Amino acid sequence: MRASRLLSILLLLQARGRLTAAQLAAELEVSVRTVYRDVESLHAAGIPLYGEAGHAGGYQLVDGWRTRLTGLTEAEAGSLFLAGLPGPAAELGYGAVLATLKLKLSAALPAELADRAARVQERFHLDAPGWYSDGDPSPHLAATADAVWEQRRIRVRYRSWRGDAERTLEPYGLVLKGGRWYAVARTVGGSRPGPATYRINQVLALTATDECFDRPADFDLAGWWHAHVRDFRTRLHQDEARIRLSPAGRRRLREVAADPVVRAVDDTAEAPDADGWVTARVPIESLTHAHGDFLRLGAEVEVLSPAPLRARIAETARGLAALYPPG
Repeated sequence: MRASRLLSILLLLQARGRLTAAQLAAELEVSVRTVYRDVESLHAAGIPLYGEAGHAGGYQLVDGWRTRLTGLTEAEAGSLFLAGLPGPAAELGYGAVLATLKLKLSAALPAELADRAARVQERFHLDAPGWYSDGDPSPHLAATADAVWEQRRIRVRYRSWRGDAERTLEPYGLVLKGGRWYAVARTVGGSRPGPATYRINQVLALTATDECFDRPADFDLAGWWHAHVRDFRTRLHQDEARIRLSPAGRRRLREVAADPVVRAVDDTAEAPDADGWVTARVPIESLTHAHGDFLRLGAEVEVLSPAPLRARIAETARGLAALYPPG
């Protein structure tokens, strides 16, 4: 651990020039006293490192000196794919490894490329979770990731819409979608032959086993996931509703509805009436989902059909009117 920290100090100074002991301590998440001891150790090892006192002081390497100790460890190489996702990397237990990896990559780049990489990092930021959620971290994410890597079966207690169940899984991979982690895994002894998706934060308990499994050599995680999402969207909207939308409702629809619904309005909207309202046909997932979705538009939408959906929304409207009487 200390050897890695000493290398990190070298790489930080090489990439950024002069840094104070306090700045180094903040980067490495250690005390300033620890930084002082580490600097003394680097001096003793013959590293051309010197410090200057004062407000503009700090530690820096002698001009022109560069370390060549930038080879990647096995863990660092394995975290390369997470280089742009520090939050998910930390959830998987790669936080510290990823920080060292970035330092090594910066140190290995020529000066002009290192400067460009730094400017990209300053100007672009990827935030994977949605606006209304920080994702759903799970205490079993790291253990699932280990099982994926080691190709070992896991026994889980999983909560689905059918209720809790005990299952033995062969996890083929992990996917981060909209800030949520999913395992793509085959259920041992399950009724379906291929893999299925399991949301990690619905895993209530997990036990690692010593049972290894053979991951299919031709299994393409990205390809399987794209096909799964495409199939999910195809099955998502099986019914249809006929609605009237005000101009404000049509604008609001683009913020709250799924893309297929917005496209359906654009494709099927009839000519606007005198008040600018349009009539259109849109796909719906179910009466329950459509009820909630259309209520988000308030009085800017009128459901014309199906009749059960119109009746359910009318009942909700009467209930709201009773709660908020005029006056």
